[in-house]
Amino acid sequence: MSEEFKHISVLMTETLDALAINPEGIYIDGTFGRGGHSGEILKRLSTGRLQAIDQDPQAIKAAEKFADDTRFSIARNRFSQIKSVAEQAGILGQVDGILLDIGVSSPQLDDADRGFSFMKDGPLDMRMDPDSGRSAAQWLAEAELEEMVFVIKKYGEEKFATRIARKIIETREHTTITTTAQLAQLIDDAVPVKDKHKHPATRTFQAIRIYINSELEEIQTALQASLEVLKPGGRLVVISFHSLEDRIVKQFIKKQSKGEAIPRGLPLTDEQLKQNLTLKAVGKAIKPSDEEIAQNPRSRSSVLRVAEKL
Repeated sequence: MSEEFKHISVLMTETLDALAINPEGIYIDGTFGRGGHSGEILKRLSTGRLQAIDQDPQAIKAAEKFADDTRFSIARNRFSQIKSVAEQAGILGQVDGILLDIGVSSPQLDDADRGFSFMKDGPLDMRMDPDSGRSAAQWLAEAELEEMVFVIKKYGEEKFATRIARKIIETREHTTITTTAQLAQLIDDAVPVKDKHKHPATRTFQAIRIYINSELEEIQTALQASLEVLKPGGRLVVISFHSLEDRIVKQFIKKQSKGEAIPRGLPLTDEQLKQNLTLKAVGKAIKPSDEEIAQNPRSRSSVLRVAEKL
């Protein structure tokens, strides 16, 4: 059993401000983690209700600290299933705010048994839900060269993707790749030019994790579902941690704020044009302060975006 690992929720004040919490409202924390954001939301609710979601069994266990709070419940599920969770909870279309804190959490990174990080040696797993799907080790043992190159290049934006993929395939012909240290070392061996400020395995580990957990598809599905889950005036608050995630969120909000493209010259009134819109962006992208980054270096890459349902 893994030990308890420290987790510091990022952009806490900014998140709570963005949710504009109504003490009697209904909220969904789609990525419970260790409950940092959920705990603060609950402090601001009186007769309101918080529905949390997480697929990680360790997160479900962490939620036991709120077990006696009748305003709180948690579902073990992927956040892409937010519509289904809301339907089962009887709150579809009634939600005042949705929070999605996307990506791998600090406890997952720090727990060597989860296999997310190359900083500590452990089994090469990387699954957010360790009870379903293929592990990273299983995928690396089976993937063809072209698939591996595609994943590492697309999700890791790694320029040496082909070299790394070839090295993995060459290695697995005589050695089974089962640990994070093994993978990190062979990536190090494959990359000809090193970045002084970044471990050569950083991008590849990110790419494999995103692929194994279908993370970008999960985000797209959840964002689309949020339109049905929120009530008019409800807030969508999303924290992302790298450019691929943030690009999806930014483009989604932009598209829903502008509506579908309409041919020029059509005789439509302003009211008819507005009927095509589903969201409005609230403010600009928010990033952590220098003070927060100093206290929690992992917050450095976080970006918060807010939208409101029309």
